[in-house]
Amino acid sequence: MRFAYTVFQGRAGDHNDLAIPGAKAIGEELARRTGVIPTTIGVPEPCLNIGWREELDAAMPALQEMQERLSGIFERGMVSIAATSRCAVSLATLPAVARHHPSACVVWFDAHGDLNTPDTTTTGYLGGLALAGPAGLWDCGLGAGLSPNRIVLVGQRDLDPFEMELIERYQIPHIKPTDDLAAGLRRAIDGRPVYVHLDCDVLDPGIVPTDYKHDGGLSLANLHECCRVIAEHDVVGIEIAEFQNAWAPNDEPVSPAPLLDALRPILEKASDLSDR
Repeated sequence: MRFAYTVFQGRAGDHNDLAIPGAKAIGEELARRTGVIPTTIGVPEPCLNIGWREELDAAMPALQEMQERLSGIFERGMVSIAATSRCAVSLATLPAVARHHPSACVVWFDAHGDLNTPDTTTTGYLGGLALAGPAGLWDCGLGAGLSPNRIVLVGQRDLDPFEMELIERYQIPHIKPTDDLAAGLRRAIDGRPVYVHLDCDVLDPGIVPTDYKHDGGLSLANLHECCRVIAEHDVVGIEIAEFQNAWAPNDEPVSPAPLLDALRPILEKASDLSDR
């Protein structure tokens, strides 16, 4: 196989306990489609819902294990397909991408920029610092190496003033939901290899369960269109974050199958997702 599945099950600054089983559900659906069982990183624990420093300390052992996992995948020349529960896991994954794929750009699908630092955050949420750490804007203890000119933002519609100033200062491509998504992505990727981060809140609320809800997001058809463009390039990996397995605690589980169907062009670059 030229791909490797990973499911992250540790703490990662969770506000609730719905994303850990959400990541597990994605792994189970991938296994059902391909017969390949994911490697699990971390052990589920109840959310803490506290400040970023304490959350990072609690998550650090699992995040370090996750970073080692991705480094090993890339060292073997394989593509990483991961269900990462929360965006904060990118503090571990993106430095590994930067080290092993220095020419790759990171296409960051998200309603937010996640470019705040501990000094600029107004919420203290660890996930809001998730892209800023790998970009070297603060030291989370897991490394950096991702230069701003390798970041492509897609779908953001809830940006803080500090983040907007950074985007302007570094001329980071920002493809809005109302833009021509295909044309904007092709232009921003510019033929480079691609690593994809998908925060499911990039989608319009009501499509899949997520922690945050912001109107004006992408549809599954929009996401599929973006994935078709990305699949025209060399895809080195994808991480799927912020899929919650239910709309509320104790609700019936929600299948990730429609989400994975939208991602199919990217997933098929690395694996055979035909049902068996």
